[in-house]
Amino acid sequence: QVQLVESGGGLVQPGGSLRLSCAASRMIFTIDRMGWYRQAPGKQRELVAAITSGGSRNYSDSVKDRFTISRDNTKNTVYLQMNSLKPEDTAVYYCNARVLTTVAYDYWGQGTQVTVSS
Repeated sequence: QVQLVESGGGLVQPGGSLRLSCAASRMIFTIDRMGWYRQAPGKQRELVAAITSGGSRNYSDSVKDRFTISRDNTKNTVYLQMNSLKPEDTAVYYCNARVLTTVAYDYWGQGTQVTVSS
């Protein structure tokens, strides 16, 4: 089991920055992949960024070069630094932990709202 708690969302103007945090209830180096997803109204949840236990990162094309995912193993926390925010980045952002055994187990945080508006 993994409990995840997100924080750091809010209202920001276009071009601004926010940093989201996701605190996990267990040591994140034991989790195969940590990721951030988002879901805008009327749209499907999509993967924004992910980082594996080995440190590999991947990003969706829409956020590449603007968002950075990182982790601090000493704090069991994963971050999403979001720069040059656009109105289309507005969504609820969810932290995800994926644990791989014979099947993949996905754990989710409660979500944090990010609104980009002037």
